[in-house]
Amino acid sequence: MPADAYILDGYVDEPACLGVPPYISPYIRTVAGTLTTHGFTVRYLTIDQLRKDPHHISRMDSANLLVMIAGVTVPGKYLGGTPATLNEIEQVGHMLRGPKKMIGGPIGFGYAPEGGQRAVRQVISGFDVFLSGEPAVALDNYLNGSDAVGTPDYHRTDLWSVAGSGIIEQHPDYPCVMCELETARGCSHGASGGCSFCTEPFYGSPMYRGIEGIVGEVAALYAHGARHFRVGRQPDILAYGAGAGEYPAPRPDLLENLFASIRTAAPELKTLHIDNTNPATIARHEQESREALRAIIRHHTPGDVAAFGMETADPEVVMANNLKAQAEDVFRAIRIVNEEGGLRRDGIPELLPGLNFVCGLAGETEKTYDLNERFLVRVRDAGLLVRRVNIRQVMPFEGTPVYTNNTLGKYDHRFRFFKEFVRQKIDLPMLRRVFPIGTVLRDIRIEVSGALSFGRQMGSYPILVGIPVRLAERSMIDAVVVDWGMRSVTALRVPVEINTLPAAAIKWLPGVGKKKVAAVIAKRPFKTYEAYRNIAGSSELDPLLKF
Repeated sequence: MPADAYILDGYVDEPACLGVPPYISPYIRTVAGTLTTHGFTVRYLTIDQLRKDPHHISRMDSANLLVMIAGVTVPGKYLGGTPATLNEIEQVGHMLRGPKKMIGGPIGFGYAPEGGQRAVRQVISGFDVFLSGEPAVALDNYLNGSDAVGTPDYHRTDLWSVAGSGIIEQHPDYPCVMCELETARGCSHGASGGCSFCTEPFYGSPMYRGIEGIVGEVAALYAHGARHFRVGRQPDILAYGAGAGEYPAPRPDLLENLFASIRTAAPELKTLHIDNTNPATIARHEQESREALRAIIRHHTPGDVAAFGMETADPEVVMANNLKAQAEDVFRAIRIVNEEGGLRRDGIPELLPGLNFVCGLAGETEKTYDLNERFLVRVRDAGLLVRRVNIRQVMPFEGTPVYTNNTLGKYDHRFRFFKEFVRQKIDLPMLRRVFPIGTVLRDIRIEVSGALSFGRQMGSYPILVGIPVRLAERSMIDAVVVDWGMRSVTALRVPVEINTLPAAAIKWLPGVGKKKVAAVIAKRPFKTYEAYRNIAGSSELDPLLKF
């Protein structure tokens, strides 16, 4: 029997090569819950599934209703999930004839194909209804006979997040799906206008979701097989439930309650990570922030990343764009997170900062890039760890100050040089520190199969892992780090079976390299570690070798 309603997912929260692995957003789950409570049987489909099998169009055409969630808020390159383009969105709208067609999500802010271009608001042709604002609330209003306009309302969406939790079982990567958990809307920094490029102030002052609602959703998702969670839908996790003011002090007691309750609701979860963290909060409220970070670390899983929206190290650009923190504040916050989260568990750091730079902002000059580079060199030379550095050109949205006041196109040459500088001089040495040779990465999920297969762990900003062996897509392996790229590591499956390892992989063994490959192959099979060591010498991988 055909589904009564289809949800077509054309939205990816962040570039997956930089952000999260296979992912399902709260938009999808609350829309599914809304449809379920209205009596629809719901079928879920991603835009990637539609690309691979166009026959899905005829199946969707037999439904009564289609809801598409689309839009891009963070530009970048994608792995394992690419958002729908404007052309694809309109093709879907025009090709379907049977169902009532609705569209909503971040597409309402506008669309741009990549960073460095304005996101233009325009009528999306081919659709009957635009779900304005909060998609699930707008959909419910429309189905109840009102206008398709919705504002965030946790009293309603909390119920739908539970009712729609089973939709994750239809995700093509289930059960390896990251479930994003929303904790708040709006931004306290918005009281002064907010950062010039950010759309969060459109939601007004912060509205925090209650712990009971979050935990109820986690319990429902867990019952449907979810094991991977990211507390990621908020401008600053440390400000969760905090008081009034532009930079409220963290409430460690609330964060302790929140994360402990999530653990109780999902006792055998495999991933519990965070996302956005305001460095200005940490710099202004050091003791409360330290206690809040400790509360998170007590309950999360290691390999976590606190994403800092630094944007720039240029004080003039900070002022011109009403940004949150000066470079000195960010440096202090990096040091504090290193002190609290730098200890290793299962071989990897508990929690490290990640830095986001946004280029093309108002007031930017050639000097801006010099200051950015000096800041990162200072962090590197201080021995501090940063998990990753994201660099992007601003995508101006209508209604934000940067839409009309920016420097896009002025310093493109300097932007490109800055990116290359960071890849060579910052990313590579940081990866060597964060993932030294011999680091074992558990539960890597293979996403690209080939002579060089690629995979990642589940989590916030997991490192891309290249394994020089053909492995089946979606298989899970453990692997040990043997080398580094600028934004990835090379690893070998563990245990490392010396006697069956392909020649292309043997050269990556520490102590072997290209020169000793032939000697190792000629002497195989080795019966003892001592026989192998006589050829290759000892290395950090010795405990992981198998003969």
